[in-house]
Amino acid sequence: MTWSPDGSRIASASDDKTVRVWDAAHGNLLLVYSAHTQVVNGVVWSPDSRQLVSTSYKAAHVWDAVSGNTLFSYGGHSDWVRSISWSPDGRRIASAGDDKTVQVWAIG
Repeated sequence: MTWSPDGSRIASASDDKTVRVWDAAHGNLLLVYSAHTQVVNGVVWSPDSRQLVSTSYKAAHVWDAVSGNTLFSYGGHSDWVRSISWSPDGRRIASAGDDKTVQVWAIG
């Protein structure tokens, strides 16, 4: 689970193949993202708190943190994606996986 950079929301990854976004002040569930087909093992906010990237088996999805719409899917790994990080400028994402690679990719 991870706090949004603006401190207003919390996102949690789950074994039920979803990511849930919660209101940090009141605990209300705001959104359930369910586009993954496998267990979601990681989630990270964009630097501006507008998007999230979530990871699973061979996949990373970038999606809108309010609407839940998938903006971009990355399938460059051949095994589980285990670690993910946004660049400080929000233009690139670095991902590392059980395929023993680290990959840097541009958003969109």
